[in-house]
Amino acid sequence: MLSAKLSSKGQLVVPKSIRTKLKIEPGTFLEIDVDNGRIILTPMKEGPLGKLYGKFAGETILDELEKDHADEIEKENRS
Repeated sequence: MLSAKLSSKGQLVVPKSIRTKLKIEPGTFLEIDVDNGRIILTPMKEGPLGKLYGKFAGETILDELEKDHADEIEKENRS
């Protein structure tokens, strides 16, 4: 069994043999879970924001927010 020491900043180095076996590279996101007193680290296929990428494609949310903001500025300028 391998071991690792937690740094004073809470950082942990995953041993190279495990990184190689699981194909974990710098920048890989890990899902962290606790189960019965154990810490479970699971490599994620994409980062937490990757699931949102393209989710709102074709939506007019930004256009609506920009129009609302422009309306607020115009209203303030009239006052």
